Amino acid sequence: MSDAVEQAWGWPPLRRGLVGEVPYGAPQLDVPIQLNVNENPYGPSAEIAGDLAKAIAEITGTLNRYPDREFTQLRKRLANYLGHGLEPAQIWAANGSNEVMLQILQAFGGPGRTCVSFAPTYSMYPEYARDALTTWVVGTRNDDFSLDLDHARAVIEEHRPSVVLLPSPNNPTGTALDPQAVSELCRLLDHPDRPGVLVIDEAYGEFRRAGTPSAIESLSKHRNLIVTRTMSKAFAMAGVRLGYLAAAPELIDALRIVRLPYHLSAVTQAVACVALDHAPELLARVDELRRERDATVHWLGEKGFEVAQSDANYVLFGLFEDRHVVWQGLLDRGVLIRETGPAGWLRVSIGTPAEMAAFKDALLEVTGG
Repeated sequence: MSDAVEQAWGWPPLRRGLVGEVPYGAPQLDVPIQLNVNENPYGPSAEIAGDLAKAIAEITGTLNRYPDREFTQLRKRLANYLGHGLEPAQIWAANGSNEVMLQILQAFGGPGRTCVSFAPTYSMYPEYARDALTTWVVGTRNDDFSLDLDHARAVIEEHRPSVVLLPSPNNPTGTALDPQAVSELCRLLDHPDRPGVLVIDEAYGEFRRAGTPSAIESLSKHRNLIVTRTMSKAFAMAGVRLGYLAAAPELIDALRIVRLPYHLSAVTQAVACVALDHAPELLARVDELRRERDATVHWLGEKGFEVAQSDANYVLFGLFEDRHVVWQGLLDRGVLIRETGPAGWLRVSIGTPAEMAAFKDALLEVTGG
């Protein structure tokens, strides 16, 4: 074997597109105040925990068998939860929104195809595209992090993507998408020769402010619209790993082609069904977190920080000449937030009132406010 071939392969023999890459991962540190990965700070009640344990106990005697490959009961419950006349055939689920997104790129992306989004946006999107061997193209947003629809049109018309990924609320900025943009981009992507799908990522959809519509309301109008959700945030079930989406039945059938066999365990299905049965109680804290978010936005503005208006359970704020120094200063005081987004900005997840008070005290100490 020639030296050139040896150098091209190297060790370990990663494929070329992965050489030099590092695994994704927000810091997981054992500190008193953890406000960095947008988790719901309120865990399930003792009653719900008891029902979860009971559901798991009931299926333990059948764990020698494969789970329901089509997760029939879970799809029924998800359709009922989302409403808007959705049927189980319009629902899909996987191990977290991450696997949902990867399956979308596996089904509708691939070699010779392009995926588009607009920065700043979720940092995992280009990795989904990379893993699915799909060309990644990223446009830009307005200064207030809203979507520039004219710019979006131009990027889509130039690249004719098979997939467009748009989070609403946007991560990491918390910015909601104008409903007009959803319809406009769906029409633009429904090209007769090179059709594409529009994915509206509503991982934080339950936290949106009053009057901010969900893209789910537009599903009946557009065959190429996909709306994704998760149980990790509002449902306080990050440890369950259950993401899901709603779309036209033919798009769901396409995803069934690329899914791994029995990809949702029996335990995951059982726990998710119990959580959906307790949706009113699990979601009862959402209003409380919204109020805490709005209060945090107001407080940060009062203290002279720049703040992005948020429809999520986190707030992006700045601007800092050296944001890492601020991040480290907070960590030194036992408060972990996220160093993400455009240069100079930081993101704080919304926690309990006590956690937010600790964050505010630490921030003022670090910045001399």
